[in-house]
Amino acid sequence: QVQLAESGGGLVQPGGSLRLSCTGSINVFTSEFNAVGWYRQAPGKQRELVATRTRPGTTTYADDVKGRFAISRDTANNIVYLQMNNLKPEDTAVYFCNAKTYAGINSWGPGTQVTVSS
Repeated sequence: QVQLAESGGGLVQPGGSLRLSCTGSINVFTSEFNAVGWYRQAPGKQRELVATRTRPGTTTYADDVKGRFAISRDTANNIVYLQMNNLKPEDTAVYFCNAKTYAGINSWGPGTQVTVSS
């Protein structure tokens, strides 16, 4: 498994923006990995998909973040980003980075808290 670490969370007002970053202990853009992505878990709720990007380049977004969030990557520095714009109170959650191998092994970071509140 790869060790992942998220950063960039914090407190932001509604309508604001944040960019989350995820770095890995090994290169998550090698042919071993078929997808990287972001998930979130709000209090009392199950963890849910926010955005993923497959190795061939297909991106998937949760319906409620489409048009507001964007997943991207910096392959040279082994970083996965989640740009979050027009944040809403319902986006408040712990955000987790995920890397999945073709063998079906999932790796998770410890999470970073995002709080959207005035």
